[in-house]
Amino acid sequence: MGEFDLIARYFTRPPVRALVGVGDDCALLQPRPGTQLAISSDMLVAGRHFFDDVNPEHLGHKALAVNLSDLAACGARPLAFTLALALPEVQEPWLAAFARGLWSLADAHGCELIGGDTTRGPLNICITVLGETEGQPLLRSAARPGDELYVSGTLGDARLALQALQGQQALPPELLAQARQRLEQPTPRVALGLALRGIAHAAIDLSDGLRGDLGHVLKASGVGAVVEAEAAAGLLAAARHPGWRGGASAALEAVLAGGDDYELAFTAPPAAREAVLQAARQTHTPLTRIGRIEAEPGLRVLDAQGRPLPLQATSFDHFKSP
Repeated sequence: MGEFDLIARYFTRPPVRALVGVGDDCALLQPRPGTQLAISSDMLVAGRHFFDDVNPEHLGHKALAVNLSDLAACGARPLAFTLALALPEVQEPWLAAFARGLWSLADAHGCELIGGDTTRGPLNICITVLGETEGQPLLRSAARPGDELYVSGTLGDARLALQALQGQQALPPELLAQARQRLEQPTPRVALGLALRGIAHAAIDLSDGLRGDLGHVLKASGVGAVVEAEAAAGLLAAARHPGWRGGASAALEAVLAGGDDYELAFTAPPAAREAVLQAARQTHTPLTRIGRIEAEPGLRVLDAQGRPLPLQATSFDHFKSP
């Protein structure tokens, strides 16, 4: 099978929103008047972002999900995406499963594939996603002192799965299966991001761990934050499982230093609390209030008695982490 046969069979559909889609030198999109085009790219590299034995259908899902999560953090509605795919060889069953996972998530969000590139090489997946925003987008730089700090879903379970699959930690089979699903099939919170427009001040998608990603918001906004340790530790779904033996401190470390969660952290004023909860209900998204934004720079984690805890956990960094 040649390159163009591969594209035609697995990655070509008639355009829906695009004026011109797959098959020309450029895709052409026409955003509606009064909107902004949001664009983000993410790369998944074999051996770095996923294991060789990963289910290709799960990989197709995740490849797009990590990009949709960026749109969610901006409060942007997905429009379209491009796919650049390097393959060591053509394996049709693998491609069929990968495309199935990709198309399933793309269809769920009305996000069409409009072009890209394929080549022979080490397995590498790069997606660029395009979305549109209306009015004021959610940005990292808009957190304000007095804002409350929220996190969607659960955090830290993907980190546990990674550690278990690398042989660094033992997990009961049922707990590993639960954590591995969070690692390989994250849920992009697009609906929540859209619902928070005009309510939340700042937002970010959590891909490298709460401590590091929240730090980006604090730096961009020129503020600090207090995180309640008990509320943060409760974000680890694995800690609610009967097979969990790690304790509260291990749960807190997984939440602060984990990665691959693709949940949203965002800030909103106390007066908007009911509106925030209503957005969560409307989008069927679990939400936890874990702290607040303060004027004093830096991140402080406090125990139940209000005493500061030492921050030892560090977030993932591609060029510093092992």
